[in-house]
Amino acid sequence: MRQKFYEANRDLLVNINGELIHRDQAGISPFDSSVQNGDAVWEGLRLYDGHIFKLEEHLTRLQDGAKALAYTGAPTNEEIVEQIRRTLTANDMRDDVHIRLTLTRGVKYTSGMDPRLNTKGTTLIILAEHKPPVYERSGIRLITSGIRRIPPDCLDQTIHSCNMLNSILAKIQANVAGVDDAVMLDLNGFVAETNATHLFLVRNGAIGTPRTHSCPEGITRATVLELCRAHGIPAEARDISLPALYRADELFCTGTMGELTPVIELDGRAIGSDMRGPVTQRLSALYAELTITTGYPILQPK
Repeated sequence: MRQKFYEANRDLLVNINGELIHRDQAGISPFDSSVQNGDAVWEGLRLYDGHIFKLEEHLTRLQDGAKALAYTGAPTNEEIVEQIRRTLTANDMRDDVHIRLTLTRGVKYTSGMDPRLNTKGTTLIILAEHKPPVYERSGIRLITSGIRRIPPDCLDQTIHSCNMLNSILAKIQANVAGVDDAVMLDLNGFVAETNATHLFLVRNGAIGTPRTHSCPEGITRATVLELCRAHGIPAEARDISLPALYRADELFCTGTMGELTPVIELDGRAIGSDMRGPVTQRLSALYAELTITTGYPILQPK
């Protein structure tokens, strides 16, 4: 799976601390913490007909990450919402849009790791792109990566940070193997997630998903679990071994950028019936209905 360039994005205006700049002229200071140390948190949002799905939850996670990393001078949720609105309006966007929020510790007055060098407040970057869900609806193929997910005693993975080299190394392995993404295990050998998404298995009509000790607590993941509770689908978070994925009747992954996507192959083994299974289909339909009927109305109705 390789994302495409969409001509509609050629003249995007990017929002950096409230200033709207053409994508080709946009730039970040070499003294910014994101450049110096990968010191930033991020969120991915999706716009459906003028509504952003689960906006409040995403902004809460962004602010929680900023607090955990002791950022000072972070913009309020209200200020962020207003800048998202300005960015969407300036780019004439309403639907089928992915929004990447990045909040960095800000610009340092000299290079170095010490956060006391940051005296100018945070940097907020809003990048909105015309972008449909990135995965093939017919299903994706995975391998198991040899790269393990970082345990919480090294770096708490509930901090949604931009420090993603761990996942990038796993993605490189997937690219070399000619598949879409890679499953990553934790240090105990249990499944954590893929390099980019959370995983769900279906076995005998019941759903399982890995615990989030070594991966972020996904908002799409939480939404799927809420849908299961609301519609009487048995589901639980538990430790899941790699062979349990091989034995699954259905396997799918979740994330804001790709929504719900079936997995049809793992490590060369066909999963289920080589197509979107009935439970995956049902949850995909319920999720789609939710994105249509709910969400934060960031733009005025047409």
